[in-house]
Amino acid sequence: MADSQENQSNNEKSVIRDTDDEARKLAKELIRTARFGALAALEPETGYPLASRVAVATDLDGTPVILISTLSGHTSAILANPACSLLVGEPGKGDPLAHPRISLFCKARRVERETDEHARLRRRYLSRHPKAELYVDFGDFSFFALDLQRASLNGGFGKAFELGKDDLLTDVADVLAWSAMESGAVDHMNEDHRDAIKLYAEVLLNAEDANWRLACLDPEGLDLVAGDRIVRLWFQEQLADPARLREALVALALQARNQN
Repeated sequence: MADSQENQSNNEKSVIRDTDDEARKLAKELIRTARFGALAALEPETGYPLASRVAVATDLDGTPVILISTLSGHTSAILANPACSLLVGEPGKGDPLAHPRISLFCKARRVERETDEHARLRRRYLSRHPKAELYVDFGDFSFFALDLQRASLNGGFGKAFELGKDDLLTDVADVLAWSAMESGAVDHMNEDHRDAIKLYAEVLLNAEDANWRLACLDPEGLDLVAGDRIVRLWFQEQLADPARLREALVALALQARNQN
């Protein structure tokens, strides 16, 4: 009987693959490129899980960020119990279950207004969802950071992984320095180097011809957007210092021009 239980336990464990760098990169890309997700939280009145669609952005380190109204049911749910989960990963053609997706186990945290964090998240969120500028500053809307605890990654049939917090987040040694640099760099690239951004998307990432712009950046890469489309361009290595950003952007532009 004990042997049978042990064999059953081993078979169950074998479904989960060992986490490797490829799984970590896929998990991060699903989070970074998500436009929306399904947020699940427990209703305080009934205890039943409530699933709602929310628009998603990320902080510099990859923490998911949502902007929601205090009038919504999921806001009262996460205020009563911050434990929640967020499913991201948009299906393409064919079987939706064949496409990668990730379930993030999080603790929701309201971001206070008039803080550096709020200003940073407001800027990054609006770069992904510019139409939200119509209501972002309404008094009944708040940003919530979904602080990651762990995740379940399904990379397609037979590709299941369990990831921890350290597998999902990008180490940002100096958040204030990166935030200050990001704001100016994004504006500069979009105003003066749209040709390079177009090459990043269409040559290095084989994206379709579109009016691409730079939305956000972080120590590991760039998020490029064109309308509802989002693509992720990774640096060859993580940048420890924001002072290295210009060098990395120039190198990517040169690589794209050589490939074009």
